[in-house]
Amino acid sequence: MLGWILALLFVTSLTAISCSDDDSPAEHDVFVGTYDGTISYDNGDGEPIYAGNGSVTVVKAGDNYNFVFSNGIPDITGVEFESDGETLINVGATEFQYIRVTAGTLQILYTENENDVWTANCTR
Repeated sequence: MLGWILALLFVTSLTAISCSDDDSPAEHDVFVGTYDGTISYDNGDGEPIYAGNGSVTVVKAGDNYNFVFSNGIPDITGVEFESDGETLINVGATEFQYIRVTAGTLQILYTENENDVWTANCTR
């Protein structure tokens, strides 16, 4: 019985912090939104992971963002952003580390440790 109560509380709290498709992450201190589209990951050691119909869940808590990928792609965590109106671009963005988030789109070309490369071109 206690397990059902805890599960119900978890689902209720997740629903309360989830945002509608037209909410911008720039407008909230807490944000959870899922973007669907083309995603990929390559670490240079074998087969890259590619999904034409994948998803990325964006989770914002305070100033940090986490990007939770589907299809076994490792997550990107602890990213900070600068706001330009309703568009967010990661702090220190370069041509090798670029994440752009709006209410309706997510674009990622993110390189870490010279070999790990994530890409995403997604919409909500």
